[in-house]
Amino acid sequence: MSRRLNLELELPDDIVAGLQDEDLTSKAKEAFVMELLREHRVSQGKAAAILRLSREDLFPLMTKYRIPVIDLTDEELSEELNKSLPHG
Repeated sequence: MSRRLNLELELPDDIVAGLQDEDLTSKAKEAFVMELLREHRVSQGKAAAILRLSREDLFPLMTKYRIPVIDLTDEELSEELNKSLPHG
C-alpha cells in the first residue's frame, strides 16, 4: 500500500526561474528516498522499487548522493571477515 504526500517548497524566484524545464517532483522524490536510504530507513531494494529502478541502476544514483553501496558496521564487517569459507 502507498500513500500520496504533497510537499510545498518555498524557493527564491531566481532559483525557480532556473528550474522551469526540470521535473521537480522527480528530483525531490529522488533526493528524499536517497536520504531515507542514507538513514537506513529503507533498504536498497525498497529504494529501487520506490524510484522504479533496478538495483543495478540504483548503485550509480547512490554514488551520486555519496551513499556507500556496502554499508556495514564494524561488528558486521568483522563477522563477515571471520566467517569460514566453504571448502570444496
